[in-house]
Amino acid sequence: MLENIFESTLWSSRFVIILAVVFGLIGAVVLFVVASFDIYDTVVYVLNSYFTHVHPENFHEVVIGGIIGAVDLYLIGVVMVIFSFGLYELFISEIDVARDENGEENQLLAIHSLDQLKDKISKVIVMVLVVGFFQKVGHTSYNNSLDLFYLALSIAAISVGLYFLSKVGKAH
Repeated sequence: MLENIFESTLWSSRFVIILAVVFGLIGAVVLFVVASFDIYDTVVYVLNSYFTHVHPENFHEVVIGGIIGAVDLYLIGVVMVIFSFGLYELFISEIDVARDENGEENQLLAIHSLDQLKDKISKVIVMVLVVGFFQKVGHTSYNNSLDLFYLALSIAAISVGLYFLSKVGKAH
């Protein structure tokens, strides 16, 4: 009897995951809102620049930096959503409304193991890093041909990495 009580309590303790799910979704919403305000601020900056006919020297860098920064935040928000859905499905229950009328599961956020959750999150995190890289590249000055060579090498390395990342988890 003591064993049954202990096991029941242990099994029920999985519901503490609800905290991570709820606050993960709240974090995602916050990131989406902040990114949306960043896009709004960029649009206001562009409109003000065009209507006042004042184009700052770094106009394009500011615009591209604002938009890429927002994309970065959106991607991190997506990580939080995937994380929350995955934890919920793994530890609490399958999400019934994610199934269509035939009972088939929507594969976008379907998580059946910790490895699947890790793979999905890691792919999005790599994309966040790639976006962050290109944001930094946009603000870097290139003074000689060696700098441009390093830029080309880094872009080639990212391309190769993304190619192999796309092959992860697929049948050969």
